[in-house]
Amino acid sequence: MEVILKDSTIYDNVLEFTKAAQQKGADPLFYALQVYTKLSSNGVILPSLELANLLVSHICWNNNVPIMWKFLDKALELKVVHPLIILALLSIRVIPSRHLKPAAFRIYLELIKKHGFDLKDQVQMPNYQETLILVDAVLSFSRIFGIQANDSGVFVVMTMFSIVWQLLDASLDDEGLLELTIERRSIWPTRPSDMEVDISSDRAGCGEQLKNLNAILMIKLIGQFLQNKLTSRILFLARENMPSHWSGFIKRLHLLLTNSSTLEDSQYMSLKSVEQSSADMRNMMLKICTQSSSQGLITSTVSRTLDSCVGLCLGFSPSAIWLPLDLVLEDAMDASQVNASSAVETLTGLVKTLQAINCTTWHDAFLGLWMSALRLVQRERDPIEGPVPHLDARLCMLLSITILVVADLIEEEGIDPTSETESGTCNFSGDQVPGQRHKDFVSSIQRLGDYESLLIPPQSVCFATKQAAAKAMMFISGINVGNAYFECISMSEMPINCSGNLRHLIVESCIARGLLDTSAYFWPGYVNGGVTQLPQGVPSEVPGWSSFVKGAPLTPTMINALASVPASSLGELEKIFQIADKGSDDEKMAAASILCGASLSRGWNVQEHTVYYITRLLSPPVPPDFSGNSSHLISYGPMLNVLLAGIGPIDYVKMFSLHGLVPQLAGSLMTICEVFGSCVPNVPWNLATGEEITVHTVFSNAFALLLKLWRFNHPPLEYRVGDVPPVGAQLTPEYLLSVRNFHLMSSGNIKDPNRRRLAAVANSSSAKPIFVDSFPKLKVWYRQHLACIASPLSGLINGTPVHQTVDALLNMIFKKVNKGSQSFSTGSSSSAGSGNEDASLRPKLPAWDILEAVPFVVDAALTACAHRILSPRALCTGLKDLADHLPASLATIVSFLSAEVTRGVWKPVTMNGSDWPSPAANLSNVEGQIKKILAATGVDVPSFATGGSSSATLPLPLAAFVSLTITYKLDKASQHFLDLAGPALESLAAGCPWPCMPIVTSLWTQKAKRWSDFLVFSASRTVFLHNNDAAVQLLRSCFNATLGLNTSSISIHGGVGALLGHGFGSHFGGGISPVAPGILYLRVYRSIRDIMFLREEIISLLLQSVSDLLNAGAFRGRLDTRKIPSRLKNHRVSLPTGMTEVKLAASLGASLVWISGGSGLVQSLIKETLPSWFISCHRPEQEGTTDRLLPMLKGVALAYLAVLCGAFAWGIDSSSSASKRRSNIVSPHMEFLASAMEGKISLGCDPATWCAYVTGFLSLIVRCTPSWVLEVDEKLLERLSKGLRQWNEKELAVNLLGLGGVGAMGSAARLIIDN
Repeated sequence: MEVILKDSTIYDNVLEFTKAAQQKGADPLFYALQVYTKLSSNGVILPSLELANLLVSHICWNNNVPIMWKFLDKALELKVVHPLIILALLSIRVIPSRHLKPAAFRIYLELIKKHGFDLKDQVQMPNYQETLILVDAVLSFSRIFGIQANDSGVFVVMTMFSIVWQLLDASLDDEGLLELTIERRSIWPTRPSDMEVDISSDRAGCGEQLKNLNAILMIKLIGQFLQNKLTSRILFLARENMPSHWSGFIKRLHLLLTNSSTLEDSQYMSLKSVEQSSADMRNMMLKICTQSSSQGLITSTVSRTLDSCVGLCLGFSPSAIWLPLDLVLEDAMDASQVNASSAVETLTGLVKTLQAINCTTWHDAFLGLWMSALRLVQRERDPIEGPVPHLDARLCMLLSITILVVADLIEEEGIDPTSETESGTCNFSGDQVPGQRHKDFVSSIQRLGDYESLLIPPQSVCFATKQAAAKAMMFISGINVGNAYFECISMSEMPINCSGNLRHLIVESCIARGLLDTSAYFWPGYVNGGVTQLPQGVPSEVPGWSSFVKGAPLTPTMINALASVPASSLGELEKIFQIADKGSDDEKMAAASILCGASLSRGWNVQEHTVYYITRLLSPPVPPDFSGNSSHLISYGPMLNVLLAGIGPIDYVKMFSLHGLVPQLAGSLMTICEVFGSCVPNVPWNLATGEEITVHTVFSNAFALLLKLWRFNHPPLEYRVGDVPPVGAQLTPEYLLSVRNFHLMSSGNIKDPNRRRLAAVANSSSAKPIFVDSFPKLKVWYRQHLACIASPLSGLINGTPVHQTVDALLNMIFKKVNKGSQSFSTGSSSSAGSGNEDASLRPKLPAWDILEAVPFVVDAALTACAHRILSPRALCTGLKDLADHLPASLATIVSFLSAEVTRGVWKPVTMNGSDWPSPAANLSNVEGQIKKILAATGVDVPSFATGGSSSATLPLPLAAFVSLTITYKLDKASQHFLDLAGPALESLAAGCPWPCMPIVTSLWTQKAKRWSDFLVFSASRTVFLHNNDAAVQLLRSCFNATLGLNTSSISIHGGVGALLGHGFGSHFGGGISPVAPGILYLRVYRSIRDIMFLREEIISLLLQSVSDLLNAGAFRGRLDTRKIPSRLKNHRVSLPTGMTEVKLAASLGASLVWISGGSGLVQSLIKETLPSWFISCHRPEQEGTTDRLLPMLKGVALAYLAVLCGAFAWGIDSSSSASKRRSNIVSPHMEFLASAMEGKISLGCDPATWCAYVTGFLSLIVRCTPSWVLEVDEKLLERLSKGLRQWNEKELAVNLLGLGGVGAMGSAARLIIDN
């Protein structure tokens, strides 16, 4: 390439001098000195860009003679010309002509070898802009990389990367491999035909031997660039800041390494060494980052321990590092927890975070996930009875959700070649072998066989595990049987030696989703023995899925069979869905009942499809032949009622929540409620079963299910306390619809598999966004509900339709009371209305009209009871009759009574056994059980005198509420509504002064003795609502149990087992068994009104735990004394083991912060609490001879806490929607760090703690969450880097800049070269 030269007269003279020296064969050193003198005397700044271009143009190719190459070499040595510019200019001339000019190419390679690795003076570039213009014109930086080189450091990185890539493409071209690349050509010219050169040039010296030697040297240079400490670090910057280009480069390198014949014959280098060098480049850089560069113990210890222990779990079982997984999985089982987001999304982000923070392989990450999910199932082995999710929800988590998480993680690896870089995982490599995650996944399931105790199946799924094992056994025995065979046999007909476990179910679920194939059946130890023949006497075909798919009709027997056996394939589900969508009315109902049967509860292979199909059926399309003014949904009433009743149980609601379908479900339910709630129940549907349903039935089932999806029944104080709302408080109708609309609007090109699934469901129900304004009747009720919470009831005007409805309802319930048809007791009454009562008294009104009047009816009834106009039993009888007339009215009754209790305007009533039911029979027993549950935490339970019935009092609305609920039977018909009223009653009683909760519990334990353990455990949570000190004591117990600091035998070993134990246990030693502190905390933290105090308390407990670990000898052992200052050489410390325990404590603390308060509490912790802690004065540690070790360990613990909290809340990459808020928190925190390092902020903490925190925090980000650095301003990164260099943490400073994007890449390159 020709360039117009400045001061052409000077360079004309130089060129003439060069030609003369060439002809005379002048001494190269003399020539270079003369040129240096000529240019300097004329004021030319050296090294000279124009001279570099002049010499290269002169040599190529009219003067391709040895003397000219010697002149050029001496000019380089004397720095008359810039080495990188010369190499760049030569590259596009020499590389394409390497076969025609092998000698010149050899010289070029020798120049690279001589000058390409010495970059010390390369960043000093005079006339930078002119240099950039020239080199960009030659190598096309801006076009190829899309990057403008804004300083000399960026220029060095791009030039180095380009030269190495050119050598790689030339090697591929020589091997005939360039055609195998995606582009099928080189980015830069590699052949003479690509260049306008004279191909008839002298071919002297083009011997095959020289060309072969050149090929070897070229590959050797590539390896040296990747292995050399300096150049590999420069290339590391390209790797981190140009991920898509690096991915293309590394694919070409892998192609060369796996197919090169030159490498096979080469004696100069090893294929494995080059490949390993490329794959380990980032790890090498991170080790450099965390090596000691300071003179004191503080920072050197941080660096060594971060480097050596980040992925270990010494002193505990390996499961300990996956403790957050266990906590999140167990927390997801809380009956009151309904999430708008999918558990798949939450767990996928959490697994990625833990894999990065722990720096483990994906094999270990998958194994940790499997074991956490298996422990979740095992904790339900001896459950307590009560209205809580049980085994079905836990098996859904293990066999459906967890496998979808794994599938998404495996798919993510292949979505985008740069996705791993962007995710910022610790062991990313754009050079990672494709499919590695899948290989690690397979090996993790194979390894599961070593954990037999975790694989023991619960009794209810033993048959399923035996079926799975028998299927594998028959397959490897060569016996070809289909699913029809297993539908025909019973447990007793299974092969005698067939024993299954939960791994067999996991494998079957993976095979169903295409993650494994039947080769898994041949794994060593997967099955024992074989089968030579099938059992005799087994019928050839019975009603079941196989015969149904073949065309058998939906007879009652077939319906029962399909509802009791889960579908085994998506095709079977699709057929039943088509019938539900397009069949007759009876077929629709039958298909709906089948979908809500075993395929929902135990159809783990297809469970996600089952919940999607049910959700779609709840929004049926308008039939083509539909006409009329009413909604088309009315004709679907019977089928919708089957679906609504079928998915009502708590376990099923939990499954929809886990799969992320709550927003979609809410949208469908609102539509159903709006339509059916606006209809008068004139014409009932008479079903084939003899049951009669009306639009009120459909509405009530839909309304009750809708209200389970958001926390409508919780006291007003829970909606916002302090600066952060409680987790789940945002689940309002508006929020649920906004999430649903978000899924709908993001249904385009979605890479995330989970979002793609949710978007498909949203599109299938309605292609348009929906809002609360779309449902005017629902909106009126919702506003009334909020108004009742905010202020006393008002607004009833005589003569209005609402007033008339109120009169009609009061007349209905008081008429029944006057007849005296029901006596008051704590016994049961039917949940259905009396068959022979006067139907004319029951107003036939739309459900919404009734709900609007219910608060006024209840208010009138309460007022009458308070003034003794209405007896307590008459009040409860009337409310029960109102709820029987319209079951959905129970929700409004609950809402009104809850609001009235919180206002405190009603006088208490005595629970004396005559007017109101009495708790005296077992109140003392309930109090004793509560004390037993809390004894391990050291929490004091308030007590009260129980000598007389007069001491047991409740506020009138609460007394009415509990008396109403205990009139319901514990049957299937009532369960749907008790599930709605129960949590509200619990929350309401818990918010009242002690001992309201024990009184309510006593009354309910008399009603439902088999629920007594559950009820007592729920009552124990009240203590934490009223007493923050109790919550702190429980948190302390969690830390002590996890770290093995307790003296009790239960938790002396620490870890997950001590924290979460074996879940709940019933009737152990004459009552409820002891509950592990972690289980107790996960069930009580939602009862804590002000969660903000947890920030300071968790930090305090974390630091106290670090001190306790040090005092307990966790750091005993011996370090390399050469690395310890002399003043500490007499102390015995084992940092790897102790640091693992410190990390475990921080992991627990971060998990508790995130679970308790979500991203809001994490934000407050990082932005406010941690800076305040460092600024505040702390008394000096009094730890004896370990005076300097403890402050450092505290800093490390706080660093782990901060990074883990941020990673849990906002992820390690940019894949989640929450990540968009991360920079607003991380950047201000880094600003605080930089300002404090610059002395602008005075600190009150120990300097060792501060130093350890800063270096630990930044090291963890560099190592585990590098994408965070990209979100920080370049100037701020430079300030942090400067502060680190002042602390002699130069390598950490370099790597921090190196991850800051192209803008900071130049500064990083200069630091690398300077160091």
